[in-house]
Amino acid sequence: MKKPRVVIGLSGGVDSSVSAWLLKEQGYDVVGLFMKNWEDDDDSEYCSTRQDWIDAASVADVLGIDIEAVNFAAEYKDRVFAEFLREYSAGRTPNPDVLCNAEIKFKAFLDHAMGLGADYIATGHYARVRSVNVNGKEEFQLLKGLDPAKDQSYFLHRLNQAQLSKAIFPLGEIHKTEVRQIAEKLQLPNARKKDSTGICFIGERPFREFLNRYLPAKPGPILTDEGKEIGRHTGLAFYTLGQRKGLGIGGVKGYQADDGTADAWYVARKDIKENALYVVSGHDHPWLLKPELAAEDVSWVAGYAPELGEYGAKTRYRQADAACRLTEVADKTLKLNFKEAQWAVTPGQSAVLYQGDICLGGGIIY
Repeated sequence: MKKPRVVIGLSGGVDSSVSAWLLKEQGYDVVGLFMKNWEDDDDSEYCSTRQDWIDAASVADVLGIDIEAVNFAAEYKDRVFAEFLREYSAGRTPNPDVLCNAEIKFKAFLDHAMGLGADYIATGHYARVRSVNVNGKEEFQLLKGLDPAKDQSYFLHRLNQAQLSKAIFPLGEIHKTEVRQIAEKLQLPNARKKDSTGICFIGERPFREFLNRYLPAKPGPILTDEGKEIGRHTGLAFYTLGQRKGLGIGGVKGYQADDGTADAWYVARKDIKENALYVVSGHDHPWLLKPELAAEDVSWVAGYAPELGEYGAKTRYRQADAACRLTEVADKTLKLNFKEAQWAVTPGQSAVLYQGDICLGGGIIY
């Protein structure tokens, strides 16, 4: 009998490497695919594409699997990066990883893999897929990974039934510590490689420096909640709600306590029309707390909306599920009411809905 073929995205990192080994152990015919999604400055100190390719190829060699490099830079620029810049220009804070998964890893990559005769695709995400029977029809559920510290279902919430039916997440059932142990035991060349952080095309470089290359600086006033100017900003695109560092305002006269100390300043609002950045003093200022939110461009994993009622939701990655009520679902929009007001709910980020371990989908906060 012919083994089912799985094409796995090999990034050069330890997670995808161990995933490939697990698939091979499970009896699949495994093929590695290295995706190059960015090439504007991949020779710089901040872009590790060349080293990642060497690591991915070395791992494929150790595991005895074929690997191919494919360039999705044009698709990435068109489908992910252009939207990223559009959102920042509009004063919002997008999450390109969410878009990258939906548009590149589970669209361009999936199409390419099918052309290679794949039955499935796999990635090193910490998430799970479960097949269930709903009214006599097979439905695929997206579930949280079992390692609560690494669960990445938040980034995958835009995947649809067709994509999930072809997806395998080998790390969904195990913890990161075990992944490292397996890599060490197999003596993989990247067993101790540091996890990559941040947005793939920015790498470790200073974020503002990167954005400066693509978006014009539009300085304007930094205002308090009373409308008093206490500084100048370099452009609304360079700030996000809840931001505390990099505001350049420090201790402002008249805002200190008797002992000379003062609460930190946080970005609380952006007025695009007036090009004004509003900051507030203190972490728990009312402007930073939101009891409800609305989201647009909503995508449901099942292909249809859940019933109105009680759920959990994340308004940012690594946040515990917050108890909420789904109060309204319309064409591509939703509204949530939280039991406890949420801190620094940020337009452009994703609000993702959960029913226990099941990721139902979500949308873009506006």
